[in-house]
Amino acid sequence: MVTASGRDDAERLGESLVVERLAGSCSVVPTLHSFYFVDDLLQREHEALLLVRTMESKREAVLAYIGEHHTHLRPEILELTVAGGSGPYVQWLAGQVAKPGLNR
Repeated sequence: MVTASGRDDAERLGESLVVERLAGSCSVVPTLHSFYFVDDLLQREHEALLLVRTMESKREAVLAYIGEHHTHLRPEILELTVAGGSGPYVQWLAGQVAKPGLNR
């Protein structure tokens, strides 16, 4: 899960991750209302949430790609490990990230 400064940024990152075959699919939740402190000042932001679906074998490449292409200096990236799922879907996902990226 990756927060972005807005829908356009989340869509740009998500599409790029899929085109590069670092992710099998991405989804964007267009509006989040986030609250947090920076230098003891309360921040209120409207952000978007990017859900990235990939395999463990692409983990480091996805983290590097997001770090390089995200608009924030310290992008929020939270990782959830899935213990199982629909066999056909997991096979499809693995097949998608095994292919070479379209921009290489």
